[in-house]
Amino acid sequence: MSMETIPMVRLPAGEPIPVMGLGTWYLGEDPARRASELAALRLGIDSGLTLIDTAEMYGDGAAEVLVGEAIAGRRDEVFLVSKVLPSHASYEGTIEACRRSVGRLGTERLDLYLLHWRGRVPLEETVRAFQELVRLGMIRHWGVSNFDIRDMAELLSVPGGEAVQTNQVLYNLTRRGIEYDLLRTMQAHGIPVMAYSPIEQGRLLRHPTINAVANRHDATPAQVALAWLMTRRGLTMIPRAGTREHVLENRAAVDLRLTEEDLRMLDDAFPPPRGPQPLEML
Repeated sequence: MSMETIPMVRLPAGEPIPVMGLGTWYLGEDPARRASELAALRLGIDSGLTLIDTAEMYGDGAAEVLVGEAIAGRRDEVFLVSKVLPSHASYEGTIEACRRSVGRLGTERLDLYLLHWRGRVPLEETVRAFQELVRLGMIRHWGVSNFDIRDMAELLSVPGGEAVQTNQVLYNLTRRGIEYDLLRTMQAHGIPVMAYSPIEQGRLLRHPTINAVANRHDATPAQVALAWLMTRRGLTMIPRAGTREHVLENRAAVDLRLTEEDLRMLDDAFPPPRGPQPLEML
């Protein structure tokens, strides 16, 4: 097990997960980068970033294969997350998609299985499949991704829907719409938000205010963007890192403490929402 200490967020089931993990979107797709990406994932686990997020969609399963190789021999050290596509989210389709995912990952179970986004299959059917996967021991918990405030309300009203453990959504300094209603609703129900693309796929790094705050702390712009998310209650994040250097940069953000003046500067540059906004996705 890792000797690094990372703050934890508790799932509704009571299980703690790290506030920062490892995202894998676009990983595993280029053979020339494979060795670097494997090294990055393994260093992340060593550094306490033991939450690993992937999906059947990522590279048509290539990211899951990469993760499976990275965690070989140390499966019990990680909290493993994958996702089912909405086109596979029927009762039988969800179960078969999960079988394929655990096969690519070289494991017998997922710690958390998410519906990637809302599709046409009734939520009751997908939830029943999740319940069956829990009964079979193929998943331990389930959740959703890219659900807006209305989707969450509907989910919580269906039989078994109260067992949802997280909602993974796009959230960063430039995408603050969830703060108006969704984030507060999730917090009120004790359901953590899992933030993806926390540095807006690198586009945040050139912003002058983020750079100014970074210079005040001898930090990098990416570290400031990640540290800002850590000021939010009940939230975990999954930044992608394909190199060892990137992993270490992200890990250091856990220890960065922004001041009240920093937060005011960032609020001025990236104002919080003043009304409800449609849920954004990438």
